[in-house]
Amino acid sequence: MNRSAAAPVATPASVQGWMLLAMVLWGVNVSAVKALTASFEALPLAALRMAVACVALSAVVLWRRGGLPLLGARQLAAMAGCAFLMVYANQILFAHGLQRSTATNGALIMALSPLVSALMAALVFGEPLTPRRLLGVALGFAGVVAVVLSHPGATLSHAGLGDLMLALSVISFAVGGVGVQRLARQLDPLSMSWVIYLIGTAMLIVHAALGPSPLGAAQLFPGAWPWVLVLFSGVAATAAGNLIWNRSISVIGIARTAVFLYWVPVFGVGFAALLLGETLTVWHLFGFAAVMGGTWLGTRPANKPSS
Repeated sequence: MNRSAAAPVATPASVQGWMLLAMVLWGVNVSAVKALTASFEALPLAALRMAVACVALSAVVLWRRGGLPLLGARQLAAMAGCAFLMVYANQILFAHGLQRSTATNGALIMALSPLVSALMAALVFGEPLTPRRLLGVALGFAGVVAVVLSHPGATLSHAGLGDLMLALSVISFAVGGVGVQRLARQLDPLSMSWVIYLIGTAMLIVHAALGPSPLGAAQLFPGAWPWVLVLFSGVAATAAGNLIWNRSISVIGIARTAVFLYWVPVFGVGFAALLLGETLTVWHLFGFAAVMGGTWLGTRPANKPSS
């Protein structure tokens, strides 16, 4: 019954495969969202992506369960907190933080998510921060640094308000993940994902509707191709990706699940080179090797179960 008792077990190969697929989707999503920013403002874009994701999740819930899940008042309140942290606050902080900071700083700060998640898991659930896990965190972070700083002219600018907002978006998502791990003991990942993103999307839509810029038809329907990207981002990257994410948290916990986030900036750079024509160097090969090693170390069991 106790999920934390399964922490020493090695990460199943099926979980690793699904998580890598989610990281590929999120990596492609970086290029998709970058292209979409030319057609949508940041807040309406976030609300549209989340709305599409909610439609997809609702269809899956109704198909799999044949009806809406029955939830208690305390469960709804807990998922509302997760929705505020993982959807609403995360999207707002990330969008506005990236407007004020640089892409280099943003990618590096996002790479801190596994470390923040591991620290949160250690504080809340008592999961051990073993030397092997810490080495995996350090190695993965080094790979991300190599990938990001390999671009010509990439430098670390001075810290500012944007960097602080990006860091807070990482913390917000990690704290929400702790709540998901608690709820996973009572609910299935599909129900959690659906309710969390439904509530978070409602928050974003209300914010966008009450924002200073009124939403008109020209803003919401700039053309066919942008909406193809919105559908991919909402259905594949957001809905499917977060279903995999929450399922993995319920199986292996937030700390080991978060280590896979190191693949997001690496895949993001790779697809940017493939789709946007950016140049790859030997530093990217080093980054891939370091991220792979860090993921392997970070997802190994803390200790072997006694015979």
